[in-house]
Amino acid sequence: MSAAWKRAAIVTLAAVTALGGLAACSKKNEEAKPGEIKLIVDHFGEFGYDQLVKDYMASHPNIKIEIRKTAKLDDYRPLLVRYLATNKGAGDVVALEEGIINEFKANPRNWIDLTPHVGDKSAEYLPWKYQIGKTPDGKLLALPTDVGGLGVCYRKDLFKAAGLPEDRDAVSKLWPTWDEFIKIGQQYKAKTGKGLLDSVTTAFSASMSQTGGDLFYDQEYNLIADKSPAVKQAWDLAIKLADGGITAKTRTWSTEWTAGFQQGTFAATLCPSWMLGIVEENSGAANKGKWDLASVPGGGGNWGGSFLAVPTMSQHPKEAAELAAFLTNAESQVAAFKAKGPLPSNLKALDNPDFKAYKNPYFSDAPVGAIFGAGAKTLKPIVMGPKHAAVKERAFEPQLQAYEAGQVTAAKAWEQALKDAKTQGAF
Repeated sequence: MSAAWKRAAIVTLAAVTALGGLAACSKKNEEAKPGEIKLIVDHFGEFGYDQLVKDYMASHPNIKIEIRKTAKLDDYRPLLVRYLATNKGAGDVVALEEGIINEFKANPRNWIDLTPHVGDKSAEYLPWKYQIGKTPDGKLLALPTDVGGLGVCYRKDLFKAAGLPEDRDAVSKLWPTWDEFIKIGQQYKAKTGKGLLDSVTTAFSASMSQTGGDLFYDQEYNLIADKSPAVKQAWDLAIKLADGGITAKTRTWSTEWTAGFQQGTFAATLCPSWMLGIVEENSGAANKGKWDLASVPGGGGNWGGSFLAVPTMSQHPKEAAELAAFLTNAESQVAAFKAKGPLPSNLKALDNPDFKAYKNPYFSDAPVGAIFGAGAKTLKPIVMGPKHAAVKERAFEPQLQAYEAGQVTAAKAWEQALKDAKTQGAF
């Protein structure tokens, strides 16, 4: 175990012990009927599992499954920390996003080793993705769900009203670079008086994923936010977008941002594959067919993705592990992609003809399988340290939002972001 991992394990263990210890057993599930096993799946956002769990229960009549969704990752993470700290309340299968998984891997005693229950599945997934789900001593803590992939979700009707093309190929040609994207955003604002893009923070995340490599941490999990080319490049782009006046200044994941999808507050957002389901959920049925998907300026990137793990407090670890394996197998990943958009990490899923041919009816029948699938196997891993999500969402994004709102200078925002990163990124 590396020095960084030892530090993370010690700090994480101390934190959860202070909050209630790591007892071996949790409260017995009292809701299950005689002869039934109840399993709870905890996740954030939209994973596309609603129909899949119905199918699973139909073929496993002794198992009942409840899905508990938390809208925002930033709300989900502290819930999971509390569950693990008190050894009470966690689902039998829980989602771990790439930005938080290394934090939770630091204490492997909280998780079962999935291999004895599901076998060696290393040949089934993108190799780098599968490796992230393993602990330093080689145990399989989590099975991969999805990976990133990037596009721009845009409103065709709003583009038409602004005198811009609607066709996805024509729209993609508008912005081969971020500078061209800014010019189009300025044209849109001149015509409509509104921001083209939802917020600088979505562009910040997208740009970091395009550069890749070491982000807030290096491979030894030393905090390097002040030295990372990917972070600085993404920051400079976000400042440039704000200076260009092309954003709607909506705080990502806020109620205003959610409402903005329906109200036409903005006409575009940066869309990793998993964002498709969120856009649809926020926009509602009335806006079906108004959204489409175009290429992202500056080339593709790997933004996001998750895993499924089984806490040791589960009363049914074998059944939970088998459910996690089902939800992440090739057929299920294709079904989840068609339902809500998470891009498969399973190699057979990426080669599946149904996946490749799938067109999303909500997004004007955009060939999302072909668009996102084309570069899926060439996506590169990104180094995400134990507190990646906290550094991004509580240090850098608030300062970018403050600059976007005209509340602080760029220099002061950068200075404060680096200062806050040291606090949020400590482990």
